[in-house]
Amino acid sequence: MSDGSNASFRLNNSELWGGLIGLVLGALVIWSGVKFNLGTVNDPGSGFVLFYVGILMCLFAASITFAAIIGGGPKFSSLWEGTRWGRTLVVIASLIVFARAFDDLGFLLTTIPLLLFLLRAIDPVRWTVAIPLAVLAPLGSWWVLKRLLLIQLPTGIFNVG
Repeated sequence: MSDGSNASFRLNNSELWGGLIGLVLGALVIWSGVKFNLGTVNDPGSGFVLFYVGILMCLFAASITFAAIIGGGPKFSSLWEGTRWGRTLVVIASLIVFARAFDDLGFLLTTIPLLLFLLRAIDPVRWTVAIPLAVLAPLGSWWVLKRLLLIQLPTGIFNVG
């Protein structure tokens, strides 16, 4: 058996396994929707949307699985080639610090430094772009969430936001 002629039966086909995992997750979402009561179209229950989202998930996952069986797919090892692990760990560490400080310092005082750090340290952007983006994006998000959608965001110990 050559690798090229029998690509559909490779066990290290990442698309095949991704599709199969998607099918399982979709089935779990469908099951959750049924468990929460579907209701009817005129009177939908709490599981109505879950059920149909699960069906869509299964359809998409089935198409990925079918394409992987017919045409093969990349090996697992090819997915990790060129990964910058140091930067990945820095992002994870910064998100942990962000999550820990979020309630204490509030939305704005944690999100602005996080964005500035990520824009400069991970994939460096010029300061003239990084500073306005790191300030305006959280401020815009804060305004939409707090003022338009009336969602309460943590203000922190300094009552900012």
